Amino acid sequence: MKTSVLKKSMLLSCLFVLSCALSSHAQSKQKIASLKEDAKVAKAEFLEADRRMEDRFKEAYGYVIFPNVGKGGLGVGGAAGNGIVYQGGQEIGMAKLSQLSIGLQAGGQAYRELILFQDKEALDRFMGNKFEFSAQASAVAVTAGASADANYKGGVMVFTMQKGGLMYEASIGGQKFKYDSF
Repeated sequence: MKTSVLKKSMLLSCLFVLSCALSSHAQSKQKIASLKEDAKVAKAEFLEADRRMEDRFKEAYGYVIFPNVGKGGLGVGGAAGNGIVYQGGQEIGMAKLSQLSIGLQAGGQAYRELILFQDKEALDRFMGNKFEFSAQASAVAVTAGASADANYKGGVMVFTMQKGGLMYEASIGGQKFKYDSF
C-alpha cells in the first residue's frame, strides 16, 4: 500500500516538474518572440528619426538592437536591457546589457540602444563576451542627420534614442554585454 502511494506521489511530482519545464520553455519562446518584435519596431524608429541610418545598417557587418533599456539611479545607478543580435540582416542571437554607475545621479529613464559592428572581428569579440564599454565610451543620440557624422571607434558605432523619463547624471560607469545564440 505504501509503495503504491509512493509511486503515485513520484509520478505526480514528475508530471508537475515536466509541466513547469514546458511552461517555462513556452514563456521563454514567447519572450524571445516579443523581444524580436520590439527590436523590429526599434529599428523602424531609428530609421524614421534619421533616414541616413539605412546606409549604416546596410554597411555594418552586424548589429545589436536593445529596444528597451531601463536606467535609474540615486548616487549609485544601473541599467539593464535585452536585445537581438543580427548578422547580414538575419537574427542570430540575444544579448543582455548591464551597466553600473557611481556619481551624482538621480532619476530614471528608458531608451533604445543600437550598436553597429564594422567587421567580423568586432562582432566576434561581442559574441565571445569579450566586449564592454568603459566610462569614456560615447554614443550618438539619434536625431535627423545625426548618423552622417558618426564614425566607428574600435570597430563599433553606438546610437541611442530616448524613450522617456528624466535623469540628471554626472557619473562614471561602464556597460557589459552577454551574448547567447538562439
